[in-house]
Amino acid sequence: MIPLAEMAVQVLTCAGGREKTALSRKLAAAWQAARANGDTPAIGHAAPPMQPSRPDKPDLLSPRDVPHRKPGSEAGRIALLHAVAHIELNAVDLHWDIIARFSHVKMPIGFYDDWVKAADEESKHFNLMADCLEELGSHYGALPAHAGMWRAAEDTAEDFMGRLAVVPMVLEARGLDVTPGMIKIFKQAKAASAVAALETIYAEEVAHVAYGSKWFHFLCGRHELDPKDAFHDLVQRYFHGALKPPFNEEKRADAGIPPDFYWPLAVS
Repeated sequence: MIPLAEMAVQVLTCAGGREKTALSRKLAAAWQAARANGDTPAIGHAAPPMQPSRPDKPDLLSPRDVPHRKPGSEAGRIALLHAVAHIELNAVDLHWDIIARFSHVKMPIGFYDDWVKAADEESKHFNLMADCLEELGSHYGALPAHAGMWRAAEDTAEDFMGRLAVVPMVLEARGLDVTPGMIKIFKQAKAASAVAALETIYAEEVAHVAYGSKWFHFLCGRHELDPKDAFHDLVQRYFHGALKPPFNEEKRADAGIPPDFYWPLAVS
């Protein structure tokens, strides 16, 4: 088996959505099989690209230029599913990127187990959304998408703790806040496949946020930092904008993020 950091770069340099997620799942399965067999595969070192490879479509636009469609119509629901698919594909790259980009930092093997599992699940989530789009006669790439999704990765490319603070503990935690509302929209539309897919995503994203919190606290302990103070400093440094309530306090607590981490950073 090639070192894990090299596996990560293989995913990052694969362009197509379905192709990227198939490769991601294949490599994750190989890692997990080795771990289940009691092996500790090599992590290695690799130089990931600053920008992952992506398909020719969707066209990536500034957030202000992405059309807003009301979710009460089928076109609006397709747009919502497309936006979630785009988020999930970015998440696949983000989780493999953290493995490769910070492979020079010595971490317990459990760190790699967690992020390989998260990348595998994000790959599944993208495919679930792509399936829902195709069921409605559309596909990933049919609509324009948000160009700023990778900005957090670029901003934190040299700050391991910053990456953990902003990606899982802010961006993915936001998913816990908004997904119940999306599920409600598709329940009202009697879109059973989309409801089942979003419920799967909602259940599994809690663990991804929890991985971020766990390893952020681990590094705070290693560097003798107060986790809450460090989190506030890093989010204010790297996250562009205030955090927006309402917050899903129950699921955030399940993921190990207490209210005094995020409420002080919220829009008043």
